[in-house]
Amino acid sequence: MIKKFIDKLLGKPAGGSKARFGRRTEVPASVHRIDPNLVDERAINVTRTLQQAGFEAYIVGGAVRDLLLGLRPKDFDVATDATPEQVKNLFRRAFIIGRRFRIVHVVYGRGREHEVIEVSTFRAYLDNAAAEQVKGNERTSKRQLEGIQHAVDSSGRVLRDNVWGPQDEDATRRDFTVNAMYYDPETQIVVDYHGGIQDAKKHTLRMIGDPATRYREDPVRIIRAVRFAAKLNPLGFKLESKTAKPLVEAATLLADVPQSRLFDEMLKLLQTGHALASIAQLKHLGLAKGIYPLLDVVVERADSDFVKAALADTDRRVGEGKPVAPSFLLACVLWADVRDGWAARLARKEHPYPALQDAIDEVFDARIGDVSGRGKLAADMREIWMMQPRFEKRVGATPFSLVEQARFRAGFDFLRLRADAQEVEDTLADWWQEFSMASDAEREDLVQAAKAEQQAKPRVRRAPRPEGEGAAPRAAKAVPEAMSEETAAEGDAPKKRRRRRRKPGGGEGSGSVE
Repeated sequence: MIKKFIDKLLGKPAGGSKARFGRRTEVPASVHRIDPNLVDERAINVTRTLQQAGFEAYIVGGAVRDLLLGLRPKDFDVATDATPEQVKNLFRRAFIIGRRFRIVHVVYGRGREHEVIEVSTFRAYLDNAAAEQVKGNERTSKRQLEGIQHAVDSSGRVLRDNVWGPQDEDATRRDFTVNAMYYDPETQIVVDYHGGIQDAKKHTLRMIGDPATRYREDPVRIIRAVRFAAKLNPLGFKLESKTAKPLVEAATLLADVPQSRLFDEMLKLLQTGHALASIAQLKHLGLAKGIYPLLDVVVERADSDFVKAALADTDRRVGEGKPVAPSFLLACVLWADVRDGWAARLARKEHPYPALQDAIDEVFDARIGDVSGRGKLAADMREIWMMQPRFEKRVGATPFSLVEQARFRAGFDFLRLRADAQEVEDTLADWWQEFSMASDAEREDLVQAAKAEQQAKPRVRRAPRPEGEGAAPRAAKAVPEAMSEETAAEGDAPKKRRRRRRKPGGGEGSGSVE
């Protein structure tokens, strides 16, 4: 173990690490009262396989916290003294992932039904002083030096976390006491070093060690503090005052965190089933601005009917165990920018669809940049937005082709939220709901009825409605129907060649689903 080598070099007395890294307490089942039936069989299989191979292995982290509270965890993580390579060799479908923090994903099942048990190796708690002293010692081997190199920067921020160590140090380098407990499903013992069980009973979120130092080690812990406070608040949990006090001042440290990591943490904040509660916590803790620019936009718009409905819908889907996609939620958050930019271009008599595409590009450049790689996320968002004017065209071949698109449900759910926010008429969303579920003959009747309705009205397409004062003019007559007929969608079949298309699969709207 590298950490034992470090202790030897630094001349630490025997038992010193115990005083520094907490006292091991083994709590039996008669005390903690965890229900074994709440433990996932796959997590049990992983720990058992590792133990039979001669390694230590425990269920760890939030799963243990939830089990103590009598809840069935959604995810199970395992911690072990086996290295990632040793773990990988024990399982048929196991994959080493990550660079800054190397872990193993053990995969059970296939397709959308697959489950992943995340396995991490016990990490050493390596502070700045110890890292520098060891790197400068001539007795440090090349392999040991590679494990420690650039582990901590001059400010104390942990850059790499791949230095293995004993369990007591692994517990100390975790964030909150209630997330630093280890459960052995074989012996049903909970191993606790920092009073996590007592804090769980008191419903207290307490940082291990000095909070300011821990935020400096990894500023992302600031966002994690908000997320856990939001998640556990319904259960009565509160951030300890000493843990909450440095948050605002420490938020400036996030400027040195890679944008891609902040983007991922923002999505976790919004997509773990507590988006509205997380935004409330950000405001309560004085962190409504400054964590991440796109998150600032979410918080700013969370009180608008449309974005609030999208956040509530995301929370609902997560609570029901349904998958969610960041593309849908972000498309909702940034729709106001796209809509207003599009309306302004239509007011300048620009061609409708190129105008919409230009508005989308402008929003991507201003709000998202290259952090997402502008790959599938951006493509899905663009498709959702580009569908919206096509929903207004309910005659010809457009309805038949649109309903067959892979992202139709996402686009329709987006339209439904717009109707709920009174941005478009409810009758439009109701028509598409009925059309999507109808038989071929019923669809023909619906199209004919829509055509008759259209012929009875002026042939004018309205631009999207800007929101709030200072928005672009509405430009109600900017898009003639004749123009939209020609440009509504690429690939629409000519009316004479239109053929009946099969009905898409039913089911509840899945706009949040990839």
